[in-house]
Amino acid sequence: MPLSTPWAATVLALLLTGSTTPPGAAEPQSTVRQLAGQRVIYSYRGTTPPDSLLTDIREGHAAGVIFFGENFTDPQQFRTAVRQLRHAQERSTAKLPLLLMTDQEGGLVRRVPGAPELSAREVGQAAVPVAEAGRAGVGAGRNLAGLGLNVNLAPVLDVYDTPGNFIDRHHRSYGNDPTRVAALGSAFITAQQDSGVAATAKHFPGLGSAPADSNTDEGPVTLSGDATSIRTVDEAPYRSALATGVRLVMLSWAVYPALDADRPAGLSTAVVQGELRERLGYRGVTVTDALEAGALRDFGSTGERAVAAAAAGLDLMLCSAMEPGQGEEATTALADALASGRLERAAFTAATDRINALRASLR
Repeated sequence: MPLSTPWAATVLALLLTGSTTPPGAAEPQSTVRQLAGQRVIYSYRGTTPPDSLLTDIREGHAAGVIFFGENFTDPQQFRTAVRQLRHAQERSTAKLPLLLMTDQEGGLVRRVPGAPELSAREVGQAAVPVAEAGRAGVGAGRNLAGLGLNVNLAPVLDVYDTPGNFIDRHHRSYGNDPTRVAALGSAFITAQQDSGVAATAKHFPGLGSAPADSNTDEGPVTLSGDATSIRTVDEAPYRSALATGVRLVMLSWAVYPALDADRPAGLSTAVVQGELRERLGYRGVTVTDALEAGALRDFGSTGERAVAAAAAGLDLMLCSAMEPGQGEEATTALADALASGRLERAAFTAATDRINALRASLR
């Protein structure tokens, strides 16, 4: 798939030839950093995008922004903030739309007011659940598109195995039957993406067996299911989601010893490449869960985590701590790893190619 912009094509050509300067041109000091920045999702505190973020966007050092409840006061204020971000992108050499995203699952997990108001559990218990899932997807898409967003980090495709466990207690699962979860997730994805908002299936390969007190945001989680149960139950909804054309897949930060005993899924080549890319055949964009998650406390700084995720095969790095400098740290680490050869160039540019194709398809 060709790169989506002349800017990206120039960067790729320079990297593949080992040169940073085209004939007759001055040295472009930031091309490697721009390429790295196209793999980073930023966040910010408060209701107004800070100047530092707008500068990063204008300089081509950001793929997008994730929003949380504290970024939202009312629709007018929020749309103004989104316009600021989009205006900064229009002034960048990277003309592709930003990925502007949030977690709008429904029920308790909604970052902005409005649809979808039903939780996944409520959708799964509806009289006609597939139709209800479709309505939820339409509602999510129209709501987010109306605010200027183009990516939703939903739906959750985790198949819970015990009532009241981690994923069920907040009503985030459609149910404990993988066939039902697959059907409802696919209905949500199709309806939302028809509204112009990309969907994200999460958390691959599945958090449905996590006990109630296990939260990867807070600390390491190990899920001991065997490979057969992971592939026939947890991964089953992803086969349907991929067939439906889901645009993004988010990886879990849990450890699955049956697949990789040493590393969380999102840092594991065996999971990202072996399970998702090779076994299931996914060709779209992959995204990390939050890089600041407690599950990664033994895997170094934000920058080190970003490089490890990229090395495993993940495309987008989600810097959602809303802390100044987190996105910049991830970008710097990726650029340094690319320049030094720690991250392989062809794989790096293939990741940016997938991201650019997604961005080019959105508004």
